[in-house]
Amino acid sequence: MSHLMNTYNRQPVAFVEGKGCYLTDTEGKVYLDALAGIAVNTLGHAHPSLLNALNRQAGRLLHVSNIYRIPEQEALAERLAGISGLSEVFVCNSGCEANEAAIKLARFYGHKKGITLPSIIVMEHAFHGRTLATLSATGNGKIQAGFEPLVPGFIRVPYGDMDAVREIASHNRDVVAVMLEIIQGEGGINLASDEYLIALRTLCDEHDWLFAVDEVQCGMGRTGKWFGFQHAGILPDIMTLAKGLGSGVPVGACLAGGRAAGLFGPGNHGSTFGGNPLASVAALATIETIEAEGLLVNATQMGDWLKRELTAALASVTGVREIRGRGLMLGIELDRPCSELVVKALEAGLLINVTRDTVIRLLPPLIFSEVEARELVGKLVPLIRNFLKG
Repeated sequence: MSHLMNTYNRQPVAFVEGKGCYLTDTEGKVYLDALAGIAVNTLGHAHPSLLNALNRQAGRLLHVSNIYRIPEQEALAERLAGISGLSEVFVCNSGCEANEAAIKLARFYGHKKGITLPSIIVMEHAFHGRTLATLSATGNGKIQAGFEPLVPGFIRVPYGDMDAVREIASHNRDVVAVMLEIIQGEGGINLASDEYLIALRTLCDEHDWLFAVDEVQCGMGRTGKWFGFQHAGILPDIMTLAKGLGSGVPVGACLAGGRAAGLFGPGNHGSTFGGNPLASVAALATIETIEAEGLLVNATQMGDWLKRELTAALASVTGVREIRGRGLMLGIELDRPCSELVVKALEAGLLINVTRDTVIRLLPPLIFSEVEARELVGKLVPLIRNFLKG
C-alpha cells in the first residue's frame, strides 16, 4: 500500500535511469521519451552540460535565502531579460507560482490606477495552474469542481475570438489585463495566430491594460524561438516561465516590462526557495546549452519534419481530425477519446500523453534527432491506425 496521496492516475511503470531521449524502467525496458516530463526535460536526460553545472554548484552551495544577494539568480535574470526583451525577473519554483505572481502584478497595477475590483480577461480551455487563483483563471470546469468558491476577478472569452475581447473592452472599466497561453497545452495544443496576438497587444495598448502571456509549457525554445510570442513580433508586459526552464530542476519565473515594470517593491511578493543557487544554475546551464547546441533551430527542423511525416502517414486515416503545433509542441487530434493509446504506447516502448480526451500530445526533448523522430513515427502511426480501426 502506498502512503502517497491519491492525486495522480499513475501509469504502471517506474523509471530508474535516463540517457538522452531514452528512459529505462525497473525491469530494464527502454522507452523513447516523446513527452519530456511534460515539456520539462528540455535537454533530455543526464545531459553532461547540465550534470556538470549541477555537480559543481551542489558542492559549493545549495540554498541561502532571498534576504541576501544570490549572484547566480542575478546572472539568470540578466540572461532572461536579454533573450526576452523584458526588464525585470522574479524567480520562483513552478508555473503556478509564476502565474500567481502575474495575477498579483495585474491586480496591483489595477489598484494603483484606482480600480477597486480589477478584472483579468482569460481564455476558455486555458490552464494556468492548480492553486486557487490559477485554478480560477483556468478554463476547465472539471478540475475546478469541488474547490469553489473560486477566486473572483476573471472574465472568460473563447480562445482566438478577438470580437469577444473587444466587446468587453467596450463597456467594462474594471479590466486591467489580458492573460493567455501562446499555445494552450493542456487545452489541446491550440495555437494563437500571430494576427490575434498582434491585435490583443494593440487593444491592450489602447485601453492601458497589461498583456500577460503564459509560456510555462511553450517557452524556452520549444516552438523554435526562445518564446512563443516572438513569432508574432510583439512584446508582452508580463511573461511566465517554468517547466523547461531548469531541464528537470524545479524553477519558474515571472518577467515584467513595459507597464508592469517597477510595480513590485520589497514586501509585495516573495519566495523561500525561489531562485536559490542550484535552481538558478540549472536554468543558466539550460540557456547556455540551447545556445551552444543550436537547439532552437533543431526544434524548428525536427518539429517541421515530424508534422510533415505524421501528416503524410495519417492523411488517409479516417478519424484523424488535425495535426497541429509549432516546433516540438505537437498535437494529433482524433475524432474520439483516445487515452488508451497512452498505455498501448507504453507497451510499445514510447512515452506520449493524451489531453482534452482526444488529442495526442507530443513534447520531445529539444535534443530530438531525426533518428529518434523516425522511431517515434514508426511506433506511433501503427498504434493510431489500429486504434481507429477498432
